[in-house]
Amino acid sequence: MIRLNCFFQAKKGKYQEALEAAIALVAKSRLHPGCIAYDAFESATRPDIFTIIETWADQESLDAHSRTPEFIEYVGIMQKCGTLSVEAFNK
Repeated sequence: MIRLNCFFQAKKGKYQEALEAAIALVAKSRLHPGCIAYDAFESATRPDIFTIIETWADQESLDAHSRTPEFIEYVGIMQKCGTLSVEAFNK
C-alpha cells in the first residue's frame, strides 16, 4: 500500500481555482483502479493551504493514475496556481 500526502500552497488570489481543480481530481481519482482512499483537506489555520491525501493498493495503480488525462489536467492547474509538494510512504 502507498500513501501520499500532497501539500499545496496557493499563490495570492489562486486558492479557489486550485481547490476546485483538487476537488475535481478527487472525484475522478476515487474511481481509478487500485484507489483505496483519496480526499482533500483545507487548513484550519492557513487560508492558502490544502492537502490531498491518497492511498493506493500498489505502485502500478499509482503509476496508471498519474498518466490519466484528468491527473495531468488538474495537477497542471494546481502547479500553475501555487506550489505542490509530495511525501510518499510505503506500507
